[in-house]
Amino acid sequence: MHAHLVGSIGLDTVDDVFHTVGSLLGPYLRRVPDGEVGGRKLWISWQYPLLRANVFLRPDPSGAIRPTNRFPLLTLADGVAPADVHFGELGYAREARASYLDFVAARANGTLPADMRFQVCLPTPFAVVGSVVVPAALPAVEAAYERAMLAEVAALGRHIPHGDLCIQWDVCNEMVLWDGQKTDAVPGADIPRDKLIERMQRLCAAVPDDVELGLHLCYGDFGAKHFVEPKNAARMVDLANTLARSIAHKLAYIHMPVPVERSDDAFHRPLCDLKLTNGTELFLGLVHAKDGVEGTRARVAAARRYAPEFGIATECGMARARSEATVRELLNIHAEICRNG
Repeated sequence: MHAHLVGSIGLDTVDDVFHTVGSLLGPYLRRVPDGEVGGRKLWISWQYPLLRANVFLRPDPSGAIRPTNRFPLLTLADGVAPADVHFGELGYAREARASYLDFVAARANGTLPADMRFQVCLPTPFAVVGSVVVPAALPAVEAAYERAMLAEVAALGRHIPHGDLCIQWDVCNEMVLWDGQKTDAVPGADIPRDKLIERMQRLCAAVPDDVELGLHLCYGDFGAKHFVEPKNAARMVDLANTLARSIAHKLAYIHMPVPVERSDDAFHRPLCDLKLTNGTELFLGLVHAKDGVEGTRARVAAARRYAPEFGIATECGMARARSEATVRELLNIHAEICRNG
């Protein structure tokens, strides 16, 4: 059985991530992220200062805040037309280029396997901008931020050999909206589904054909808790099937979360309807520290009754609201399940 690391890992340094992951999970991983150390531990939160510093934006005069992250919402600055909004570097490619040097060194000295790929996880522009911008300004700011994010993808392709690279899109806000359960954490409930798919088509089309592409379907992880809990796997299967049909780029994998309480048939039965193309791996985020190896085995057993062959992962990144001890426990659970089932 293979394992997948969703993104953030919650260790102090990139070297520590590669050393720890390599020693525990090296034989079971096809790709590895840098662990999203430092400010990136809180997923998209590290982008707020970049948006706040943008001369085309200002805090909204209403003083409104997003209830989850508590950031003051932003709007267009006085006199700024929608077409004026522009972003330069977002920082994702620059962070990845630095970590790639550590990755190459770790692979060369045997810390990581020689056939490992370097995984770069990117949020969708809709998730970043929708979390901190008022609805009226969202179209203009999202369009400008998307252009900047596509430039980040292009920079990754220029500076990291394609045979070494995997790009993962973190599909969170779109997944929650596709699910349809109401939550104040994710704006945009009135956005048509076809517009969500069009966003993903543009993002995936920017990834070079010879770069691996993966999708992490996500229900959020604010304070180590989903925005809403999936009632079962049906909405994830529906979105996965729609994306697999709609995206021209070959998908290396799709990841889906499984809540800790769900080792029942009702949750997993919709996996029978999953229609991934040959060569697309399924990873289920069913590894939880709360009930350890035995709880994870119960979820694996439930999934095996309905899913095609799959690998294991956590629901989301490991860093948010989790101690280093919990992170290491999660990694050990991965290793035990991969070794012994």
